Amino acid sequence: EPMPERTIHKTTGTGTTAHYLSDYDDARRQFSWEGARRALCGAPHQHLNIAHESVDVQVETGHGQRVAARFIARDWRRVDVTYAELRDLTSRFANVLGALGIAPGAAVATLLGRVPELFTSGLGTLKAGGVFCPLFSAFGPEPLKTRLQLGHVQVLVTTQDLYRRKVAGIRTALPELRHVLVVRENADGDLLPDTVDFALLMSRASEMFATAPTADGDTALLHFTSGTTGKPKGVTLTHAAV
Repeated sequence: EPMPERTIHKTTGTGTTAHYLSDYDDARRQFSWEGARRALCGAPHQHLNIAHESVDVQVETGHGQRVAARFIARDWRRVDVTYAELRDLTSRFANVLGALGIAPGAAVATLLGRVPELFTSGLGTLKAGGVFCPLFSAFGPEPLKTRLQLGHVQVLVTTQDLYRRKVAGIRTALPELRHVLVVRENADGDLLPDTVDFALLMSRASEMFATAPTADGDTALLHFTSGTTGKPKGVTLTHAAV
């Protein structure tokens, strides 16, 4: 169902917030990849981790109450998530993976729209040392099966509707898929067979988590080519790609 038309109004900034890049020309002249790497804070013990750099560092440097992400629903309901909230949510998800027995290096996929759970799952996976694989929610069952198989995905986060329409029928062809966490549209409805309630697991998890000691060259993200000329091919990015 398309969103109803509505004008989006942008508020005028006060001009009181300092820019991170005060002099672009000077920064361009002095730029080096070595310098950019040194500017990254590094997780504890100087291990580079995308989630830590993207979220936790913002909290540690006093920006915890700034909005990290804004989500606008089809009914124009707005949800703002601060860096402090996102740190806690991603830590909860990292603990969920640990409670499920998912080891660092395992692949976790999402089949979601642009909802808060997408970023919670993705960044939480990286924080836990896992490999995050975002899947396009418009894919049909066969393209999904191919990518889930090739990626050796152990955990999938999706909605009840998407699971029912696109994954349930191929589940038996995915022996490596150990857990499906569903974001429920109706909290009072029944869970589908062989799925777990995402919100319930998150509510039971701790907000305290020590970021996994990932190295620059450790795999962080798994994407797939479109597969227009053959079987889709996996493309990986490391934590150094931050």
